[in-house]
Amino acid sequence: MLDRKMKKITKILIIVSSLAMITAFLTPIWMIDLEAPQYPEGLGMQIWINKITGDLNTINGLNHYIGMKTIEPDSIKELSIMPYILGALMVFGVLTGIAGKKKILGIFVIIFIITGIAGGVDFYMWEYDYGHDLDPTAAIVVPGMSYQPPLIGSKQLLNFVAHSYPDTGGWIVIGAGILAVLLYVYEIKFNKQSAVKESVK
Repeated sequence: MLDRKMKKITKILIIVSSLAMITAFLTPIWMIDLEAPQYPEGLGMQIWINKITGDLNTINGLNHYIGMKTIEPDSIKELSIMPYILGALMVFGVLTGIAGKKKILGIFVIIFIITGIAGGVDFYMWEYDYGHDLDPTAAIVVPGMSYQPPLIGSKQLLNFVAHSYPDTGGWIVIGAGILAVLLYVYEIKFNKQSAVKESVK
């Protein structure tokens, strides 16, 4: 019979990594930096779980000339619901570690992956909307040009180079998700080995 209990180290790591995600409430989860000759110090904005900080006014001013909509954090509904989503994920992770059941860990991993994919798709669509829905009467109109920053990585946008990467809080959340997947794979392998040993006896 398969051992459905997780090993003690797995339970501890799931609880610790889930609690570590509280960092995402205290540090930015994503950053978008812009480089250009006229801004040698660079421009950037940091996306937190519930707000956006950085050179937002300057970036909005530049975006106005090329017809992009103003980035208004208060109008971005995701910033109001993300704290609840991440909070629920953290609580579920802690409860998963306390329960110590492999099946519950599997459900936690699936929910974590789905949440991550949904967040990535939503962020991409947000970037797509801001980069493509341009004002045709803007001061600068380049036919066929869009200004969508990369989801992750770097991209040339006119004389700017845009960089988009996870920030401190984002890396910790990603790390917690990867660890959960690895621990689940480890538990499956461990249980299979236990089942083989039991069948040999």
